[in-house]
Amino acid sequence: MELRLKALTPLNIGVAVAIVATSGLTGAAIAESNDEKIVRAMSAAPADISANATIMDVDGTILREGRNDWVCLPGVGLIPGDTHPMCNDPVWMKWMASVAAGTEFSTDVVGVSYMLQGDALVNNDNPMATDPNDGGVWVQDGPHLMMLFPNMEMLADLPRDPFAGGPYVMWGETPLAHVMAPIETKEDTN
Repeated sequence: MELRLKALTPLNIGVAVAIVATSGLTGAAIAESNDEKIVRAMSAAPADISANATIMDVDGTILREGRNDWVCLPGVGLIPGDTHPMCNDPVWMKWMASVAAGTEFSTDVVGVSYMLQGDALVNNDNPMATDPNDGGVWVQDGPHLMMLFPNMEMLADLPRDPFAGGPYVMWGETPLAHVMAPIETKEDTN
């Protein structure tokens, strides 16, 4: 399936997600060493993945060359100032590049991303929402996996409700749709 991103520009996605993400942070990191960023990035995935992954800073700087196809980041590269680490396979890296560039994304295979340290508070239906008080279903996942699929029809039977238990679809009616697979129970604060 081809996802169209033309209506969602990198600037408005980045601004909206940055506002949401930073609203839940308790303070911005002051000068952080590359070694500290590497340790945080590696904490996003199981060691058998992250120990051999390329570690890339959120600005694209390679902090450590890897020996497998995974890329771990100390924060979500699309969210300025984010400190929620993630490890992405090549499909997710392509997805992130497409979102950042505002271009179309498609894949013929399933993509996987690990976020074992959790994620920011986000609106499950609208990636552009910035205020948790303006309605919608807001969720902050703890440790989880994210998956991309070649065909959105494959997700038809999955819930859109993040509190239903088990995997659910995030941003299901947008070109940014993906499956969230929580590893821990989360509290429904809606």
